[in-house]
Amino acid sequence: MRVLQQDLAYTFRRLSRAPGFVIAVVVSIGLGIAANATIFSMVSRFVLRPAPVGDPSTLLNLHTLHDGDQCCNNFPQPVFKDLRDQAKSFSGVAAYNELVPASIGGNGEPERVWGQATSANFFRVLQIPMTVGRGFLNEEENQQTIVLSHRLWKRRFASDPNIAGKAIVLSGRPYTVVGVAPEGFRGVDLILDSEFWVPLGNVTSLVPNLTNIDSRDMHWLAVVARLKPGVTQSQARSELATLAKRLAATYPATDKGNGFLFEQAGSLPPRDKSTVLLFLGALSIVVLLVLCIACANVANLLLAQTAGRQREMAVRLALGATRARIVRQMMIESILLALSGGVLGAALSLMATHALSTFRLPAPVPLDLTLNVDWRVMAYTFALSVGAGLIFGMIPAWVASRPRLANALKGEDALARPGRKWTLRNVLIIGQIAMCLVLLTSTGLFLRSLQQAANIDIGFRSNGILSLSVDPRLHSYTPERTIQFFTLLRQRVAALPGVASVVVTDSVPLNGGNRSDGFHARIKPKSLTGAVSEPDPVVEMYMATPGYFEAMGIPRLAGRDFAEESPAGPKVAVINQVFAQKVFGAENPIGQVVMDGDIPYQVIGVVANIKARSIGEENRAILFRSLDQTVASDPSFTGYTILVRYQGNPEAIVSSVRDQIRALDPAMAVYNIQTMQEHLRDAFFLPRLAATLFGTFGAIGLTLAAVGLYGVMNYSVSRRTREIGIRMALGAQVGAVQRLIVRQGMVLTCIALIVGLPAAFALAKLFTSVLYGIHTNDLATFVVVPVFLAVVAFIACWLPARRASRVDPQIVLRYE
Repeated sequence: MRVLQQDLAYTFRRLSRAPGFVIAVVVSIGLGIAANATIFSMVSRFVLRPAPVGDPSTLLNLHTLHDGDQCCNNFPQPVFKDLRDQAKSFSGVAAYNELVPASIGGNGEPERVWGQATSANFFRVLQIPMTVGRGFLNEEENQQTIVLSHRLWKRRFASDPNIAGKAIVLSGRPYTVVGVAPEGFRGVDLILDSEFWVPLGNVTSLVPNLTNIDSRDMHWLAVVARLKPGVTQSQARSELATLAKRLAATYPATDKGNGFLFEQAGSLPPRDKSTVLLFLGALSIVVLLVLCIACANVANLLLAQTAGRQREMAVRLALGATRARIVRQMMIESILLALSGGVLGAALSLMATHALSTFRLPAPVPLDLTLNVDWRVMAYTFALSVGAGLIFGMIPAWVASRPRLANALKGEDALARPGRKWTLRNVLIIGQIAMCLVLLTSTGLFLRSLQQAANIDIGFRSNGILSLSVDPRLHSYTPERTIQFFTLLRQRVAALPGVASVVVTDSVPLNGGNRSDGFHARIKPKSLTGAVSEPDPVVEMYMATPGYFEAMGIPRLAGRDFAEESPAGPKVAVINQVFAQKVFGAENPIGQVVMDGDIPYQVIGVVANIKARSIGEENRAILFRSLDQTVASDPSFTGYTILVRYQGNPEAIVSSVRDQIRALDPAMAVYNIQTMQEHLRDAFFLPRLAATLFGTFGAIGLTLAAVGLYGVMNYSVSRRTREIGIRMALGAQVGAVQRLIVRQGMVLTCIALIVGLPAAFALAKLFTSVLYGIHTNDLATFVVVPVFLAVVAFIACWLPARRASRVDPQIVLRYE
């Protein structure tokens, strides 16, 4: 221990005399650690973090598998009850509907919230201790009781400790609060942001379009189960397989060929797991490259220091110090520097995760994508710091412990021995530049992808449109009253100063997905026989009021727009070009009839294509229906969006529109308030996120590689000062000296580019599914990036070469 204390004291004294060196090392490692800690925070959040329940190791998410399906589905209610009553491997089986919209009234501004409808045993199966009150009792399955989230309780009810037993207004109905969930609990689902829970018996009064809930064909319940003590997952899997066969024999019409699947509760959904893991894996590779570049940079700095300490090490060895003692001393120094970099990296990661948490998906339902630096991230940061210290410190320590005593006592560089063309520093530089090339090509691909995404024609107006959402159904509005409300609201808002037009729709395009259905053309012309590639295409469906296409800037190509269609009259629809081409081909679609199940729609118009679900998708077939004719038969699940085309200050328009809504109904909750530009920014979530991350990591890697190359070339010049002075004294020209130095660095750069390009192509293949409008072998990226990197390397080499060419031969020779 005493020896260790001596080594630590010596290390602190030595490092305190070289603050510039310490800062360079700590910043280099800190940047590399920060990049890795930030990406690992994503891994921790979406992959490693267990469900926020009691004993998450025994809680499972269950799914049904249909005959021919490749993934998973929710449960029909009868199948859930069969499983709950017959499966013996579980101590409890609970079910819930993941998305229940509601409006909270009473004191304060009406507010739109999302929650879940659960079986009465939900909180008992999850083993959730309540902050206030309790969970549901079995006899409350059909009663109007509610459990609040801790966040809603704090925000809406000022953390009232006596909230249990009080009544609140939820979607116009009184609900009795029985409990408050613990802080941080938002449900079992990984990213859904639930703020309340009600018993399952309330679901039909809160969720639109949820019918036939007792049918074995209606898959609408998520299911969790708690393994009994002593029962393994393998045993549970075997019992579920047996139960699936029993149900298939009992209900062959609906359950034949079906099965069950489960995974750990809180895990990524099987349907999305491969995509998310691939994206996180690619990011992890990239940030490890950043750290490797940083480690190579620091190793070069330490090697340069080691060369300057050869005489010291030789003296210490001559006086009896062991090689192990010198290696230990050097490793202590490296690990201390790495831990200091780890502290900086953790601090930078805190800021980075906060910034990344501001990114929003364009989804109509609440999602929790917040990132934070938890204990897993801190443990990973510490382990990574120690590992980095060992990696970049080992070679310099080994070199320092093995000097050639005679040469070292004369101050010669241990790494620049006679006859040696390649030094370890050169090898490290080649590795740095090669890794930087891989990193920059990935960065270039995502920046190009963002550029291409920004240039994609979305098909509708992006400026001067404001959107606000309301949901009259949650306020007990009848279809007739809903139509009346929107008619009056449109008239009032249209009369406001600065408003050009106002329309209502059920969903804004690029919202992640809307209702879709299969359609049949009632009459198929003979000329289309064999010519229609998709006779029954999957169709995206929207509702709209008159003036929608003009307000959105969607060109009308044929027919007419909606008028004030009679709710009871023949149903009409407007289709887009893709729909017309896939169903009607070259025939005129105006006047034709398409079927949604048993409901006929007469086509009255054709409009241009728009992007419906995401920026990078192929254009989809879309059918627009009259909102007035559809509210009664097909109410929107996410409410209705008021689109205001305006001029001037959007904040003033928002205030005015809200005033008009309050005038019509003071209890109406208004939500999702944003401009179309803000909505489009959210729609660019994935390309923006990828470009931000890769752009940041690429800039860090490029800076580290350029500084590393500059440092090596600068050191090389300092070691060759006498040689350069002699060359200049013998008549060497300035340009010849500069070319000599630059050529050395550019040879290293060329070798690095040759080594790095195949690796860059290989890594780019991982990004196939997340790039917009470009291929992974994008020619522009793989030409521009190597040229750009070569230019940066040339500058990093030219600066030391320029300094070398200014050497005064007389001063150098006199000094030597």
